[in-house]
Amino acid sequence: MGRPFTITRSASIAADPQVIHGLVDDFHEWAKWSPWEGLDPDLQRSYSGPDHGVGARYAWKGNKKAGEGSMEITGLTPDAVDIDLRFLQPWQASNTVRLQLSPTSTGTDVTWTMHGEHVGFMGLMSRVMPLDRMLGKDFEKGLARLKAVAEQAA
Repeated sequence: MGRPFTITRSASIAADPQVIHGLVDDFHEWAKWSPWEGLDPDLQRSYSGPDHGVGARYAWKGNKKAGEGSMEITGLTPDAVDIDLRFLQPWQASNTVRLQLSPTSTGTDVTWTMHGEHVGFMGLMSRVMPLDRMLGKDFEKGLARLKAVAEQAA
């Protein structure tokens, strides 16, 4: 059994929650804002299940930077999207992700949170470089991209 971890980052976006929700609950839309887009120009993607919402599934396989894994939407409300995230390469891990949307007077506050456990190789790596520092930057980059896409669409 590993040590639990949580990574959380937030951003204020000048767009309605529905606009942001549409960019988050449809994995086809993630190519517009995901912080990991561009890591592998030859990334293999596959989609299954419904186009969006609970049961929608996205899998990828790429180079060493992109790795291999899958995501499935497991929960959906007007103010949150819950995702089961599984990494197969370069390490194996199973995490839960929530994108929380909180309406504000100027748009929406978006909070991206991932929970998991440090196990195996990542357990060792996290002692040298905290996972929050490694992946936190990716979350910040993704939220900045999501902000740009959502505000342009608003």
